[in-house]
Amino acid sequence: MLWVLLGVLLGVALTLVLLMAVQGRLARAGRRRARDRLTGLPTSRRFEDEFATALEALQRRAGEGCLLYIGLDGFRLVNDEHGKANGDHLLVRTAERLRQIGGKRALVGRLAGDEFALWSEVPAGQTDALVRQVLEALTEPVVVGATPLRVGLSVGVAMSPEHGGSIRLIRRAQTAMRSVKRLGGNGHAFFDAVQEEELREELTLARELREAIRNKELELLYQPKMDAGTLQVTGVEALLRWRHPTLGMVSPARFIPVAERYGLIETIGDWVGDTALAQAARWREMGLRMRVAINVSGYQMRSDDFISRLEKGLKRHRLRPERFTCEITESVAMEHTAATGRAFKRLGALGVHVSIDDFGTGYSSLAALRQLPAQELKIDRAFVADVATSVEAQAIARAVIEMARVLHLKVVAEGVETAAQRDQLVAMGCDELQGFLFAKPMSARAIEVLASEAGKVPSGGGEGFRPSIFVETAAVPLDARR
Repeated sequence: MLWVLLGVLLGVALTLVLLMAVQGRLARAGRRRARDRLTGLPTSRRFEDEFATALEALQRRAGEGCLLYIGLDGFRLVNDEHGKANGDHLLVRTAERLRQIGGKRALVGRLAGDEFALWSEVPAGQTDALVRQVLEALTEPVVVGATPLRVGLSVGVAMSPEHGGSIRLIRRAQTAMRSVKRLGGNGHAFFDAVQEEELREELTLARELREAIRNKELELLYQPKMDAGTLQVTGVEALLRWRHPTLGMVSPARFIPVAERYGLIETIGDWVGDTALAQAARWREMGLRMRVAINVSGYQMRSDDFISRLEKGLKRHRLRPERFTCEITESVAMEHTAATGRAFKRLGALGVHVSIDDFGTGYSSLAALRQLPAQELKIDRAFVADVATSVEAQAIARAVIEMARVLHLKVVAEGVETAAQRDQLVAMGCDELQGFLFAKPMSARAIEVLASEAGKVPSGGGEGFRPSIFVETAAVPLDARR
């Protein structure tokens, strides 16, 4: 019996030894994995551990230091345009430059895909110089072959001991970086309490927006577009709104940037496209053959799924592609990334009507516009607002219209609010007008009521709507109802 007991105890002891050896190997492997394979920098968990140790030692000496949280602006565009291998090369060079700036005593980590941290024990008076050094070094282009790759930087700065302990210091530097991103990036900011409150509000809005998608709180309103010559409705633009349970109607200017930062924009964009297509099909069956326009984000243009979903939706609802418009801002159109270029080619092949929105605010060239499958330019409302009183705004609007004529593009002026603006734009030769002077965004039902009142004229020539909108569809064969 004693021998049996000794055998059992020996077996347990051997098992414990084996388990300890396995745990040791796993711990060593975990420590190895705590370094980023691409750059060799500590990943988030290891950086936090090493930073806590360094900060504790600094505080015992009553020293000072600063933490820089660095986000690369537009890194996704580098991957899209130049490929992942070149994007990886940019990340490696970024890590190398940060190591060189920090020196042996600094701590550098890669905390997320395109986000880095640099901890340096420098006095508060030297922090500005360190930030400038980082901005200058990392905005220098990285040359791969003959191609210069460059990105902007958003840098958040938190100070020790002023801004708290290790984890809090990291979070506050990150919060400061996010505040720079919200303002368009390409700069730096020191942490303050206002940023923390803004971030809390943003996180709350992002959570509520995620719930809003599930709870069907999003809706589309439709704003008519008017023919400049007859002032009759030729089509509508679908405009996204969020009917918040406590805030009321929320403008997309407030929630779209949040959707982009928190990965919700593609889901929302897909919903807008599907809803607008379904509404266009409903109107067609009612005898309303209006062109319907949607706004397309840069994220959608860089998505491989967007145009496939659009093509399937057009086929499912049996809509002609040329009766559907995608409005794309000038800044997105001019990105010239490989993904955006592919999207434009596919839109052109599909036959969808393409409109360049907010025109006049970016850096378009005649050569670049010639390469786009666009049929329309929309003059930005900033110029329309002053077109009746400003010689400069008139010159810009006139130049856009003349350029569009050369390229055989239609010109739409948005944001028309006064009769003086209308008259000036009509005299200049604008094709279509849009704005509160004619109609505010309204529900699909309100559009139907207006159209039904105008459509009581047998010929379909009711005032307010272009006659061709009322072309009878009932007698057209089913496969030709577009």
